[in-house]
Amino acid sequence: MTIESTILDMARAARNASRLMARCGTAKKNLVLLKISEKLKENASGIMAENQKDLVRAKEMGLPPAMLDRLTITDATISSMCDGLKQVVQLEDPVGAMEKTWIRPNGLEVSKMRIPLGVIGIIYESRPNVTIDAAALCLKAGNAVILRGGSEALLSNQALAKLVRGALTEAGLPEAAVQVVPIRDRVAVNELLKQEEYIDLIIPRGGESLIRFVVENAKIPVLKHYKGVCHVYVDRGADLAMAEEIAFNAKVQRPGVCNAMETLLVHSDVAETFLPMAAKRLKDAGVEIRGCEKTCKILPDVQNAVEADWYEEYLDLILAVKVVDSMDDAIAHMEQYGSSHTEAIVTKDYRRARRFVREMDASVVLVNASTRFNDGGELGLGAEIGISTSKLHAFGPMGLEELTTTKFVVFGDGQVRN
Repeated sequence: MTIESTILDMARAARNASRLMARCGTAKKNLVLLKISEKLKENASGIMAENQKDLVRAKEMGLPPAMLDRLTITDATISSMCDGLKQVVQLEDPVGAMEKTWIRPNGLEVSKMRIPLGVIGIIYESRPNVTIDAAALCLKAGNAVILRGGSEALLSNQALAKLVRGALTEAGLPEAAVQVVPIRDRVAVNELLKQEEYIDLIIPRGGESLIRFVVENAKIPVLKHYKGVCHVYVDRGADLAMAEEIAFNAKVQRPGVCNAMETLLVHSDVAETFLPMAAKRLKDAGVEIRGCEKTCKILPDVQNAVEADWYEEYLDLILAVKVVDSMDDAIAHMEQYGSSHTEAIVTKDYRRARRFVREMDASVVLVNASTRFNDGGELGLGAEIGISTSKLHAFGPMGLEELTTTKFVVFGDGQVRN
């Protein structure tokens, strides 16, 4: 079979499976998720053996350490996937929920019912755990899903998909509800992006170049975020010990992810006190600091920041730091250089916090908390399928509800329109 015919057959099968999944009850969907969890535990050694083959190939390809880290499956990874499945089981099923019921003057009862999106295509790099997370959320929301992981993770993803298909079959559901594209060639991605007749939504997860490629080539709606240029703003009068903890966590806890802080903004009233204490701890952790002119006067041993630094998503232990003279300046900086992903303020002033929350254009806005909390699991959504920085139809971490849409349902008693 050609690549084109393989992808077309997968898309058609997914559409047929999606119709059955849309009618599937909550109990059966939960049963499938629990079966997947059991199979993950029973087949952990086999999954990790396939993952090792991927790792060997990835090292030969020269993938950087951050990518290898995302690719690796360990006992902890298996345990985390199982925990994620169980969390999704515990979540309320959104499908069929009636919202916003109202009565028209002619007696018609109008409601909005939550329904599955249909068929979702997900394109992602490394991170085989996404295969399970995405399958769990899509299935619980009544969708079918076609997964195209990175070529470096093909064997790992196929091993995981085999377990999912087995669980679906045992539960009497179509195994085509979860499919992994079995082709490394990037032509397969191009073909997937053409299947507008069968696929309702494409979700890319990965670096900016991947997402831009998908957006430029897709004939299907794309839910995206290009990059995470996330800021923490330390306000005047902030609790500086708290600010230090938040800044350190936001940058250092896991620097290679999209919700890590990339730029630290500090009010000039507290900069001379805060920056030396924060910088010492950051530098001790291996963070390279690139500062504005005012920052360099306070911290003479740091590198001068250039204009490009303010736009940069480093995904590394590198941090841009700027001293600002007001909250207006901080907000203006985030508006100019941010990516609508995650913005945080550290402040004691309730009114300034409320203003920040109201004015910041970001998918998640935090007050006195680390940017690392922009995560579906951390926000109580269960496993997430990605973070959207577009606003149609979702903004922020995508959980179960974001994998559904609504239709209007109208109950009448013989009404006709005049």
